[in-house]
Amino acid sequence: MTERIFLQVDGLRFSYPECAVLNGLSLAWPAGLALVRGDESSGKTTLLRLLAGELAAQAGRITLQGVGPSDASKAYAHNVFWVDPRSGDLDTLTARGWLDSLPARYPLWDTTALDAHTEGFALHEHLHKPFYALSTGSKRKVLMAGALASNATLTLIDEPVGGLDKPSIRYLAQALASQADRPDRLIVVAHYEALADVPWGSVADLARL
Repeated sequence: MTERIFLQVDGLRFSYPECAVLNGLSLAWPAGLALVRGDESSGKTTLLRLLAGELAAQAGRITLQGVGPSDASKAYAHNVFWVDPRSGDLDTLTARGWLDSLPARYPLWDTTALDAHTEGFALHEHLHKPFYALSTGSKRKVLMAGALASNATLTLIDEPVGGLDKPSIRYLAQALASQADRPDRLIVVAHYEALADVPWGSVADLARL
């Protein structure tokens, strides 16, 4: 049986003033787990920002279950989880304060899942800290705990293992694998290589597209 298309990308084009990044990219992905793979400056983060609606494509179309970022921006945004781990926008917030703000945005928020991810990523001792005081790895773990608990229809995670210790990388692989068979959610991870023990359902290798 053919899998139902969950996220459709048709002829996506995006250029920065100094270079073209994506040139006619097309994808058709079912729900589950998708990997965007590529080297530095291959367009991985740019693609996630386009899927999130943070950047506007110069050509092409994105549809998530029939809705695109330009069709109904608020409806689309509430179905998408995206935080750039390199951004300083959250610096003055504590990890706990930010996590506590998320249920108001994501109606399918899973408190039980957040508790499990907090434990799995060993975050308890860091929740009272502001983001600016967190290490690179701890910040990424807080963001991923929120991403996974959000239950957002489209969940976007960029370079997930930066600064992570080996137990956290193993936990991340387990947490992602547990979401692989969900028919109502697509988790897209951008990374330079496939994470071990993660059953990727879809892979886009930007070096070959």
